[in-house]
Order: sequence, then C-alpha cells, then structure tokens
Amino acid sequence: MIKEQIMKKLVLIVMALVTMQVTAQEHRNEHQKEAKKERMHKQMNFTPEEMATLQTKKMVLRLDLTETQQHEIHKINLANTKERKAKMEARKKMREDNKGEQTSKESRFKMMNERLDKQISNKKDMKRILSKEQFEKWEKGNQRGHKRQKAMKQRTRKGKEMKQRSKSGKSKRF
Repeated sequence: MIKEQIMKKLVLIVMALVTMQVTAQEHRNEHQKEAKKERMHKQMNFTPEEMATLQTKKMVLRLDLTETQQHEIHKINLANTKERKAKMEARKKMREDNKGEQTSKESRFKMMNERLDKQISNKKDMKRILSKEQFEKWEKGNQRGHKRQKAMKQRTRKGKEMKQRSKSGKSKRF
C-alpha cells in the first residue's frame, strides 16, 4: 500500500517534470522565432546599398582586402543584395497569393538550381578577385556559415516534430 502511494507520487512528479520540459521548449522555440523575425525585420529596413556596404566591411576586416578588391567585392555584394531583396519580395508575394499552399516541386527545384548557380558564380568571382590565401579564408568562413544554417534547420525540424508529437499525445521518451 505504501509502495503504491510512493509509486503514484513518483509518476505524478515525473509527469509534471515532463510537462514543464515540453512547455519550456515550446516557449524557447517561440522566443527564437520572434528573435529571428526581429532580426529579419531589422535587415529589411536596410537598403541594398547599406547591406552591401556592411557586408563588404565585414569582409575587409576578415580578409584584409585592398582598395581595388573592396571596390570589386562591393559591386558584387550590391548586385547580390538587390537580387536577394527582389527575390524575397517575390517569394513574399507568392506566399500571399498561394495562401499557405506549398510551392510546386518544379518551382522549388528551379529556385534551388538558381541559388546554386549564383553560388557557383560568386565563388568564381571571389576566386578571381581574392588572393589564394584570402580565398581559402573566405571559403572556410562560408563553410562554417553553411554548417550553422544546416544545424539551425535540423533544430527547427526537431522542434516541429516535438510539437506535433505533443499535440498528438505521442512521445518518444516513454
């Protein structure tokens, strides 16, 4: 009898702890989403020229660029930011027109293909402009950025899975 009471209390404590954990994770995920939206909103307030200038200055600090390199890279960054801003606006409009529907497989493939073509083009331009050492340092920095993006996507994906499981009442922990 006493063992049963202890076990019941233990089960209640464990359930309370699990509930608190799930609630804390959901709160953290919401906070991260809000912070990301705020950062994106701040970036959207910059003009393409301002964004390109900031990007170029960061590269100057990281790669110790010459004046000529700065000028050429600024032109590339400016073109990229203008193009990126235009595409963001087009995607936003497309999302509003589709009203939550996902884009088609062909459309996603086309967008991904264009993005990869642009990355290849940028890499060629950077290889042409930068010295060998600068290019290696630039490439290393880009790889770290891509790794961070992949890690963020995985965390976001896991968060969505956890949220879906908690809504459906299923959990991997038990």
